[in-house]
Amino acid sequence: FFFVLMSADMSHDGLVFMAKLAEQAERYDEMVDCMQKVVQDNPELSIEERNLLSVAYKNVIGSRRASWRIISSIEAKEEAKGNETHVNLIKDYRRSVEKELSEICKAIHNLLDGKLIPAAQTGESNVFYYKMKGDYHRYHAEIDSTEDQKNAALEAYEKASKIASESLSPTHPIRLGLALNFSVFYYEILKAPDKGCTLAKAAFDDAVTELDSLDEESYKESTLIMQLLRDNLTLWTEDMQEGNDGTKVEEVN
Repeated sequence: FFFVLMSADMSHDGLVFMAKLAEQAERYDEMVDCMQKVVQDNPELSIEERNLLSVAYKNVIGSRRASWRIISSIEAKEEAKGNETHVNLIKDYRRSVEKELSEICKAIHNLLDGKLIPAAQTGESNVFYYKMKGDYHRYHAEIDSTEDQKNAALEAYEKASKIASESLSPTHPIRLGLALNFSVFYYEILKAPDKGCTLAKAAFDDAVTELDSLDEESYKESTLIMQLLRDNLTLWTEDMQEGNDGTKVEEVN
């Protein structure tokens, strides 16, 4: 029924409404379908539309990432037991999840490179989309051991960081969120904990000096991300001292 509705000549506002409806119903694959059509209709998104796109993809990729981690953990346990029959079954299942995850990443990159980034008119929107590009190359790198995804993520994060430093204040939530996710990339994917910690600490320290200038709503949003930066710094510092790998990290959309 949903796809019958979507096949009609629905207006831009109608597509946005259906995306919100799908979000409320927690039907995120259909929310993605709606937002893809919104982008095709007009790639210069409003802030609300941009956030809807982010939420839609974050949820469809999030469920696959969680599935992949669980399956990979079970695979390791079965390998330790020497149960080859189970291991072979699990490997096939894992690969099917990896295929889904890879296709989701490719779909958002097509939108970003083909529509959203070329249409971006402000520094804020450019930072948002390059950060998003970095995030989805990072997610892809979690299941792809080649250097291509790592290099693409690094390039996108660096581009976003350059634009952010020129156009957004240190307390801007998008700039803080970028620093948070970029530091996670250094720590988890590149296995460069010193760089991850340095980046996170610099972002936190820069923002602290300007907190007094924020209104109440902005203060809450910025300090929430700053708390995540501080949580990661605490965790990573402890793990580096103890020689652990820091398996739990925080990130933002």
